Amino acid sequence: MSRKAMFFQSKDTLSSFTEILRSVQEYISNKYAVLISDNPNEQKKQIKAYIAKFIRDYGYSIEGMTEQELVNKLYCEMAEFSFLTKYLFANDIEEININSYKDIKITYSDGRIIPTKEKFNSPGHAIDVIRRLLHQSGMILDNSQPVVRGHLSNKIRITVFGNGVIDPDKGIAVSIRIVNPRELKKEDFIKNKTATEEMLDFLSICLRYGVSNCITGATSSGKTTLMSWILSTVPKDKRIITIENGTREFDLVKEDEEGNVINNVIHTVTRYSEDEKQNIDQEKLLEFALTANPDVISVAEMKSAEAFAAQEAARTGHALTTTTHANSCEATYGRMVTLCKMRYDINDNTLYQLVTEAFPIVVFAKKLEDNTRKIMEITECVIHPKGKREVRTLYRYKVKENKIVDGKFVIAGEFEKVNNISESLQKRLLENGLPQDALKRFLKEGDNE
Repeated sequence: MSRKAMFFQSKDTLSSFTEILRSVQEYISNKYAVLISDNPNEQKKQIKAYIAKFIRDYGYSIEGMTEQELVNKLYCEMAEFSFLTKYLFANDIEEININSYKDIKITYSDGRIIPTKEKFNSPGHAIDVIRRLLHQSGMILDNSQPVVRGHLSNKIRITVFGNGVIDPDKGIAVSIRIVNPRELKKEDFIKNKTATEEMLDFLSICLRYGVSNCITGATSSGKTTLMSWILSTVPKDKRIITIENGTREFDLVKEDEEGNVINNVIHTVTRYSEDEKQNIDQEKLLEFALTANPDVISVAEMKSAEAFAAQEAARTGHALTTTTHANSCEATYGRMVTLCKMRYDINDNTLYQLVTEAFPIVVFAKKLEDNTRKIMEITECVIHPKGKREVRTLYRYKVKENKIVDGKFVIAGEFEKVNNISESLQKRLLENGLPQDALKRFLKEGDNE
């Protein structure tokens, strides 16, 4: 029979992929479960071989599909994540948003949002596939727990809304975020017009020479991707400790061609337990990190009481980078104050003085209406001799025009260098080892203060 054959015309031939799938699933589970290897790669080969034998024996085929294509699709449905698999592991996709079983949108790294041609067969089919995804992180979706969060692997986060909080006929709603799928380099940020080379080098140098920063913005504004790149520029002999909440998104370990680790990185992640004594949160991880001789610490996101511990660590001289949610650089300090008060009821003004000292550099990132990501502003909080604080803009993106061209939103603007860093920050960077020639690059002539 030709590999491109039409449905085999026998009474046993099934008339749809769904029916073939159901029959293959029953065959595999009943006949070969005990033979499956513990080795994942070997297991995959065995299952595909069993599927191929079954469809040959019964003469099953799909019009326009080769035998191998049918085997791959059946395997994907049985052991992987249906048509989502190819999107989950692509290197140019940032988000998969499922609004219902038949409405799936893909957000690409270049900002395009495109609906998929594929759809789930039914609400139940969508639920089955997503349950498989959640199983990867030990999470269960059922009537008692209709909203869950989990992860598929490093860098892939999933949030699910199921029956009970959305309409049953929609099946399920899911947000899957893939952080920095292509490991963006400095050249990529420049090409995408996220920032200028000088802005990126400034952020890299500040962390390298002991000046802590906070990257702020809304969800999907590119905060984690930017922080991951900044951390990747830290010299190989400097020890980095990352602290992440629930799922690990960073992968900063570098190896040579022979597989030898050539940098100095420890990745840690929180562990939730119903037994409060066994619970390990970001604050506790930070406490232990400070005893592990770090040169640079990354607290992936400040959204609770760990903010107080983070600012304490930064004020003791550790270089620390973190992210939070706020709608401007200046508002970030107010956000930090609110978070710190979750730990201690300290006067707002006192906390403001602490967080501005801890994080002199704040970066505001934003996803604009045209789906591009920009570093909208970089500020320095200058502390004057009598303690007065001044939040000074160093760089900014200035929007000049918004317009719609051929039905698409277009934003015209440019990056501007507004002020030099303060003399006190210049002094701090020089004392921490920054060469004088490198510092000059970030100073506008005739404007040293």
